[in-house]
Amino acid sequence: MPVTVLLVDDEPLVRAGLRAVLEAQPDIEVVGEAADGAAVIPLVRQLRPDVVAMDVRMPLMDGIEATRAVLRSVADPPRIVVVTTFENDEYVYDALRAGAAGFLLKRARPAEIVHAVRLVAAGESLLFPASVRRMAAEYGDRDGANPTARDTLERARLTEREAEVLRLMTRGLSNAEIAGRLVVGTETVKSHVSAVLAKLGARDRTQAVITAYESGFVAPG
Repeated sequence: MPVTVLLVDDEPLVRAGLRAVLEAQPDIEVVGEAADGAAVIPLVRQLRPDVVAMDVRMPLMDGIEATRAVLRSVADPPRIVVVTTFENDEYVYDALRAGAAGFLLKRARPAEIVHAVRLVAAGESLLFPASVRRMAAEYGDRDGANPTARDTLERARLTEREAEVLRLMTRGLSNAEIAGRLVVGTETVKSHVSAVLAKLGARDRTQAVITAYESGFVAPG
């Protein structure tokens, strides 16, 4: 089955460009488009896309609020990747905090766009870990650990091995790369990652990593 994508951007040329790049791939299908975040929820319910590629800045409802709305009100919601002009953008970090699985630069090369959509759909690796780390350092809680994130981590009671896996996740390592570092099987790593996500109440690796940074579990710098 192809990865299905909904494009949300107020610029028709951006939507057309993304559609052309994605539909050139045999395993990706663009199932719909919207010009504003306010139109996302009904389209997601109707089309059931695997991934929503959503502009972070739109006139009526921006990508941050649209991400919150989708994750709050849609059963089994899609993965959301925010599309942005600027890499080190507080709006992008807020969208990641709100639940977006990653971000994509509008100036990205076609191969990078395709890779990002596939990676977000698969959910195994963290998209652009170095950029997420930089944003966490700049836009995270400047007065110390975020109390909510800290409480989440404390309640999770991660085992020593789960904590080790989370540290490696913050560096953007895939399951196979983590398995190589820890000298264990990939299936064992998958089990540890699933346990980390469940204990943190995180939808995906990006949310787990954000919690790790915001709680002070690892330093983003």
